[in-house]
Amino acid sequence: MARVTDLPFLVILMGIGALAMLVPVPVALVDNDHEAARAFFYGALLFGMLTTLIGIATVNNAVKNQARSHLLAMLGCYTALPLMLAVPLTEAVPDLRLIDAYFEMVSCLTTTGATIFDGSADPGPAVHLWRALVGWLGGYFLWVTAIAILAPMNLGGFEVTATQGGVTGRARPAAGATTTADARERLIRFGAQLAPVYLGLTASLWVLMLLTGEGPLVAACHAMAVMATSGISPVGGVEGGASGLWGEFMLFWFFAFAFSRRTFMFDFRPESWRGLVGDLEFRMGIAIAWLVTAFLIARHWMGAYGGSVDENGIAALKALWGAVFTVTSFLTTTGFTSGEWAAARDWSGLPSPGLILVGLAVFGGGVATTAGGVKLLRIYALYKHGVREMEKLIHPSSVGGAGAYARRIRRQGAQIAFVFFMLFALSVAVVMVALGLTGLDFEAAMVLTVAALTTTGPLAGAAADPALSYAALGDDARMVLAAAMVLGRLETLAIIALMNPEFWRS
Repeated sequence: MARVTDLPFLVILMGIGALAMLVPVPVALVDNDHEAARAFFYGALLFGMLTTLIGIATVNNAVKNQARSHLLAMLGCYTALPLMLAVPLTEAVPDLRLIDAYFEMVSCLTTTGATIFDGSADPGPAVHLWRALVGWLGGYFLWVTAIAILAPMNLGGFEVTATQGGVTGRARPAAGATTTADARERLIRFGAQLAPVYLGLTASLWVLMLLTGEGPLVAACHAMAVMATSGISPVGGVEGGASGLWGEFMLFWFFAFAFSRRTFMFDFRPESWRGLVGDLEFRMGIAIAWLVTAFLIARHWMGAYGGSVDENGIAALKALWGAVFTVTSFLTTTGFTSGEWAAARDWSGLPSPGLILVGLAVFGGGVATTAGGVKLLRIYALYKHGVREMEKLIHPSSVGGAGAYARRIRRQGAQIAFVFFMLFALSVAVVMVALGLTGLDFEAAMVLTVAALTTTGPLAGAAADPALSYAALGDDARMVLAAAMVLGRLETLAIIALMNPEFWRS
């Protein structure tokens, strides 16, 4: 086992991907889809042998800079690994091109959930399970690498709360350990700690979905989609399932794991529960979700609604539930839409409620979670900085107080958060121009760009009217979106860190 952990990180990821190809095989056999069963079984054998040969060839190659190697492995995971994962998909689905399968696997691995299987043709249960499984593994990969790789380098949102001496994009050695060994040891330690938590939460949600009357395959896919915030569904979303409102109710509580890493990284002690209640990201996420929901519901009585709608108590409760579920789902970049969202839209009377979902996806979830977007901690830093600046306008000589941690967030944290927000806005502009060159209009380019950069693929169907289809896009537009998904998942600061000359010095 020690020799295996000494292998390059990307080779280990290839081995995990090859083993994962065996999971859809029994599902395909039960469904009598022998073509899909052979495709995934042969793919597991082929890439298992290839991984073994590459592992033997690289087992004794010493890596001088583990932090750099693992950050490059993360980039390779989102760009090169989907090519391997796409091969059995092309064999399992007739007439599916490799470039289409590659786009699908990039979308799943980055937990975006943008799919070319938009309901026009059902690829089969094995393929749906494979898509959900790849997205689920992508979520677990992000849980582990965010803590083991990005946190020591002050990336992925950790730069907002970094200490005064922390440098963004440069690994800081742990006490009593060298930088070279630290990254590998942290991957092993946090991988072992988080695996049972991630698997246990997914299994628990799957059982709860079964109790609500959902089918085994759909329940498993939706459970994995919520934990990974991928929004991947074999039936087009929760509104297409058999569980109804009870299923949505079960899924709703598991959105909390995308608000803050404290929700899955505490030890059940009383002080841990108190720390979760006082967590900045957790409180910020709940506040945004309920404020937007309150606006959607209260707008009905503000005189802004011009149509007729049933105003009894049941209709109001349905509209409230549809709003709070959908708002929370898109804030965590999951992208599931409630079956009562249509009632919530009619209740609010907004001409374009999809724009609210676009803004929520940009906000995103917590740092070191599977959610995408700008992240709540950066939003909180900008908010606190703005409040402090308004206080200084009234009382120029006042003292902010609240301790060194709060001062760090208001000053250096807000500065780096603003830099990231500008880089995010620049990324939106560049991707929109690239999509415009492929022939898309402004509205479609804007929605698809935000969906890709925030890893919220279902946004294309929920925010645009009529709904946008990824299957109708050309190859050039899909490749632009695939690159945007990788950029949104890794974030711009990590890409810039790879371009830093000091990062490549031995």
